[in-house]
Amino acid sequence: MPESAAARWKLVLGSAADADNQTPFPPDYQGMDQVLTALYDEQDGKERKAGLGGSAPRVSRWLGDIRTYFPADVVAVMQRDAMDRLGLQQLLMEPEILRTVQADVQLVGTLLSLSRVMPQKVKHTAREVVRKVVQELEQKLSNPLRQAVQGALSRAVRNPRPRYREIDWGATIRVNLKHYQPAQRTIIPERLVGFGRRGQALKEIVLCLDQSGSMASSVVYAGVFGAVLASIKAVKTHMVVFDTAVVNLSENLQDPVDLLFGVQLGGGTDINLALTYCQQLITRPTDTILVLVSDLYEGGNEAEMIKRAAALRAAGVTVVALLALSDDGAPSFDRRVAEKLAALDIPSFACTPAQFPELMAAAIQGRELKV
Repeated sequence: MPESAAARWKLVLGSAADADNQTPFPPDYQGMDQVLTALYDEQDGKERKAGLGGSAPRVSRWLGDIRTYFPADVVAVMQRDAMDRLGLQQLLMEPEILRTVQADVQLVGTLLSLSRVMPQKVKHTAREVVRKVVQELEQKLSNPLRQAVQGALSRAVRNPRPRYREIDWGATIRVNLKHYQPAQRTIIPERLVGFGRRGQALKEIVLCLDQSGSMASSVVYAGVFGAVLASIKAVKTHMVVFDTAVVNLSENLQDPVDLLFGVQLGGGTDINLALTYCQQLITRPTDTILVLVSDLYEGGNEAEMIKRAAALRAAGVTVVALLALSDDGAPSFDRRVAEKLAALDIPSFACTPAQFPELMAAAIQGRELKV
């Protein structure tokens, strides 16, 4: 085996796999092995829970080392493993540790789940970490969502007196088919149908977020999307979060960081209670899109929840259940409840952040909702 390949295998398996040191590490591998050993090595069949020790300076050095040796996506995975294996989550209560970690959506979710027990000395640093991630997400996601929604709005509302360039020829032909003239083999367009002008439409969007702990990444993305939607004048956006209680955070949409810190991750799930509250917010059902972000594990009255969902659909509300709004992979969800919603013409599926703009455009235009 080539020396470089053997060294990589030793790095994967750990130094203990080469007790006689027959395959010495290249200089750059030595530091990588040390940070991996601190996190992943096992001793006597048990994980070395104290691998990083309780010393904040030592943990800070370890966090700095992994950022030196590994790319950002790998660092994020190692940080999450450290939280599970070494109790790093508790050390996030120290500002010097928090300043060192690689900020990402998963870390924001962790910080939000700790917000109720976070010492005052950490809260300012935590907000800065969250703000950094939110700003990065806004830069990446805001323009695609804004363009998709505004474009869909301009086409969703019909203009009865369109200019030539505003005529929707497909819709105009359909409504004038009865005026077909066989002799001339043409249609007399007695009625023109045009696309609506931007800004004329007013749709209401209700984002209803399950804030149980498993939905942390979805809550972060939904908070950012909610803030972007609230900035579009032609859309009225509501932000409702729930566990076994319901909180309306719509007033916080101007600042997504305030909104996210208004979320209390963890607790039970009462979807029926949340839908009941959302139903009271809706004044124009046929112009309303309700997005339920939940894994559908109902802890309240499931039968009443299904009836509530059916009533919303019967009133003309476009309802969609997002089992996850994240890049975390296939979510865990209640398939039985999802099937019951599907029978009510309420699609249920996971959605990545990149797919969300097209989903909202399709909902606004009344197209089939799918990913």
